[in-house]
Amino acid sequence: MKTLLVIFGITGDLSTRKLLPALSHIIHADDAPELEILGVSRREVDLPELILGSTKDDALVEKTDILTMDVAQLADYQKLKQAIQDRKADQTLIYLSVPPGAAAQIVDLLGEAGVNTPDIHLLFEKPFGFDLASAQDFIARTGRYFTEAQIYRIDHYMAKEVSAELLRLRRGAEAAHHHWGADSIESVTIIASEAIGIEGRAQFYEQTGALRDFIQGHLLQLLSLVLMTRPTLDERVPAQRLKALQAIAPVNPAHVVRGQYEGYQEEVENPGSTVETFVGLQLESSDENWQGVPLRLITGKALDEKRSYVEIRYRDGRTDVFEEGKVIPENGRVLDAYERVLLEAVAGRNELFTSGEEVIRAWEILAPLQYDWEMSDEAPLVYKKGVSLKHLGS
Repeated sequence: MKTLLVIFGITGDLSTRKLLPALSHIIHADDAPELEILGVSRREVDLPELILGSTKDDALVEKTDILTMDVAQLADYQKLKQAIQDRKADQTLIYLSVPPGAAAQIVDLLGEAGVNTPDIHLLFEKPFGFDLASAQDFIARTGRYFTEAQIYRIDHYMAKEVSAELLRLRRGAEAAHHHWGADSIESVTIIASEAIGIEGRAQFYEQTGALRDFIQGHLLQLLSLVLMTRPTLDERVPAQRLKALQAIAPVNPAHVVRGQYEGYQEEVENPGSTVETFVGLQLESSDENWQGVPLRLITGKALDEKRSYVEIRYRDGRTDVFEEGKVIPENGRVLDAYERVLLEAVAGRNELFTSGEEVIRAWEILAPLQYDWEMSDEAPLVYKKGVSLKHLGS
């Protein structure tokens, strides 16, 4: 089956750092899909310079073409429509490697131009809104022209090693992990810590913060994999994750630690900023299989180490830790997250992708906390760069 991959924002940072290198690996695999790439750019692009600067891969240059268009003009989408038709692919994947605001406008114009036939699928990057209301609005807006089955919402944490390992273990009917629950588990802790600060992304971080950046998407999605009903190969994983999220009670602001590293306000040139760079919170599930088990999500910047892991403490004193970079896959080959995302989309599998209902439920869980922070003038706890989690009470 031939797939045409259209990349809006092909000259951008995400494309050059992640997408193009992932595509280079994909096209050289023994079982490589039949793939053609069409990059969309506002300006003329030196294609060999763009691709060779990211991948040194002449073969990828041969598989790629560029369409110059003004993405704000409806008439230019007719050019795109014709370019798609000319390539006679069995399916077209449109990857929106652009900011959320631009993505919403592009989706509208794609729909108005009729570039929304059933063989066309969209791939979105998070964030999917900034709160419950904006997420609901964005999902409703994309739903005007595209069905839920046509939309692949990407949370790259779901394509990482830990997520793949958790899903494999939960499906293993003979493994103890298949029967996780309150009978055997004392607590679940999911941590994503970084040693770096905001690294010059002041505008982004002032708009986002740690809660939106990591908790709402990445860590709640990982938690849903731990809590979901034991899946079989025939059951839809997104539906099982949604059930797990629906059983999680909205967060109690009293069970949250909010922090900001020393010097953050100077970095963003915003004295008095209350944007959090650290969040530690505890949740609970009403699912009878998980009642009474503390569920902790922790993320922070400028801490003492970079680690991403899921820790399961058992009632018998044992501990399982599933850590990014330390999971050994069954076949010995570690796929990059974006390789896995693209391959799953080409194959038409939706396990890695977040449904609209999951997005909405995640925001519902966090809504009381967002409201509490908006109404409060209390400043975040200030912590020194390089501090360990234990000194933050986590």
